Amino acid sequence: MENNYSYAEFLKAVGKNSSTLQSEKLLNDIYMDLFLNHIHRQQTKERLMGLIDLSLDCRDEQAFLRHTESLLKLEEVN
Repeated sequence: MENNYSYAEFLKAVGKNSSTLQSEKLLNDIYMDLFLNHIHRQQTKERLMGLIDLSLDCRDEQAFLRHTESLLKLEEVN
């Protein structure tokens, strides 16, 4: 799901296809991808926070460390 869009790539694509409809479609695809990535990260973060809370409640140190590490890796990407 991870696409790396840049303004230069967008301009190249728009330049090749001078159609406004195609440009708008590409821009919509970029926005949709960014939106879905944001939602996915948010849901993953919420799930990990819940698992961390559960591991604290159960006093499960291994699970706590595992889920905390996953959360830290997710936060590094942002």
